[in-house]
Amino acid sequence: MADSPAADSTTDPRFAPRPDSTSLDAAQMFDLSGRVAIVTGGSRGIGLSIAHGFAAQGAKVVVASRKADACDLAVAEITEAGGEALAVPVHMGDLDSVNQLVDATLEQYGQIDILVNNAANPLGLPMEDITPEAWESSFTVNLRGPFFLFQRCLPSLLDSDHASVINVISVGAYIPAANTAMYGAAKAGLLSFTRSMAGVYSPQGIRVNAIAPGTVDTTMTRNTGPEAMGRMADLSHIGRIGHPDELVGTALLLASDAGSYITGQCIIVDGGFVPAR
Repeated sequence: MADSPAADSTTDPRFAPRPDSTSLDAAQMFDLSGRVAIVTGGSRGIGLSIAHGFAAQGAKVVVASRKADACDLAVAEITEAGGEALAVPVHMGDLDSVNQLVDATLEQYGQIDILVNNAANPLGLPMEDITPEAWESSFTVNLRGPFFLFQRCLPSLLDSDHASVINVISVGAYIPAANTAMYGAAKAGLLSFTRSMAGVYSPQGIRVNAIAPGTVDTTMTRNTGPEAMGRMADLSHIGRIGHPDELVGTALLLASDAGSYITGQCIIVDGGFVPAR
């Protein structure tokens, strides 16, 4: 059998250099100027920190969350800091609302380059107390909503030269916990979708990754009470809970050209909680 012809490294697209591969300037690698990012759950906690971080790097940020006044406040903060943002209230359990979020973004900016699926429903129940209604409430927000938002953004992402999707999951996708089994299962489902999305769409120019936060100082965490927060902090190698701002660097890496060769991955940001188990 004759040998296959050797690949030509000068013409084979598999060997093509990055268009900006001549520059190793860190500021340029993380620059998001000219890009539009949707951040769900963007009015507080991790989402708000990511929205601030993206805006500081030049992105136009769409802050999407359930409460209109909270979205407006977040946009005011970003604008005061010198960024550009748009407030769009959204309920991730309502697909009409999800569609309206995309429509409003395109009407204002005409493009979508970055999608951060961060909104979540942290409903926790012992397994014997889970009802069909609770199941529906959890999975519609934590899994169905993010998937169909991605699907609705897909045409715009395919048009982008810098498309990136970041699904914020949870270490609960890796570590079982009796009272958060439903939440963890939905987040594990989103992790599975992350890998499938990456496999299908990375060859078409859309990178898809996930971030799995550990115990972070958010309203969701504080609602568990100080004793539970203390126990969770003690279970990590670092021995404390995280701050929402400590997720921004990872999100910037995945959203920017600095992460141009990263797809289908989940980066765990948990102070060593998972390794300590």
